[in-house]
Amino acid sequence: MVEINWNDFKFFKQYSEKKSDNFEVLLDFLKSHYKMTSPKEMYETMQNDDTALLMLGKREMHSVEDLEKHLFKGFSAK
Repeated sequence: MVEINWNDFKFFKQYSEKKSDNFEVLLDFLKSHYKMTSPKEMYETMQNDDTALLMLGKREMHSVEDLEKHLFKGFSAK
């Protein structure tokens, strides 16, 4: 299990286009810095970190499915 390095996150955030939303920056950070592609892996990593867990709770994301819906909200299958 990966532990989120918040110092690396802060550095990453400086160059992010989404600076105003820490949660979106965190998702990009997990994808980029840790090469995470699985919503399950991302969710489990956030579940094991107090700060990230607060971010999930604030957005009422209580399952992998909730995170997956958020990640793919702009996509529609046709």
